Amino acid sequence: MHCPNCKGKNIGKIGNQQFYCWNCFIELSLVNEVLDVHQVEPDGSLSSLNDLFSEDERRLQL
Repeated sequence: MHCPNCKGKNIGKIGNQQFYCWNCFIELSLVNEVLDVHQVEPDGSLSSLNDLFSEDERRLQL
């Protein structure tokens, strides 16, 4: 799996179908082989970053 933001492979699993990129500090959720990309806010809430990437960029790449 590659991060759609930094293209890095330093991805850790944090839950069922949930991952975290340790390079750019974003959370990734896998839904139907497409990643939902979120920024973790200081209060712990998530802000969607999906609008920054096309669906093809977010499609699971092994």
